[in-house]
Amino acid sequence: MWSQNDIDSLKAAVASGIFTVRYDGPPGRTITYQSLSEMRSLLAEMQRQVKGHRSYRLARTRKGF
Repeated sequence: MWSQNDIDSLKAAVASGIFTVRYDGPPGRTITYQSLSEMRSLLAEMQRQVKGHRSYRLARTRKGF
């Protein structure tokens, strides 16, 4: 699962034209991409996954006093 930090790292690499990206989150990894289009494709997939994974909290209620 990708994180927002992973997305930010890849966006920074795309913006600077660097093809090697280090991702810190577990598991930490370094990936060297072959092309800018490969990076953009993965970036779109990362954003879909992070956007689709929403965390939420349910309210707990009690009946009576």
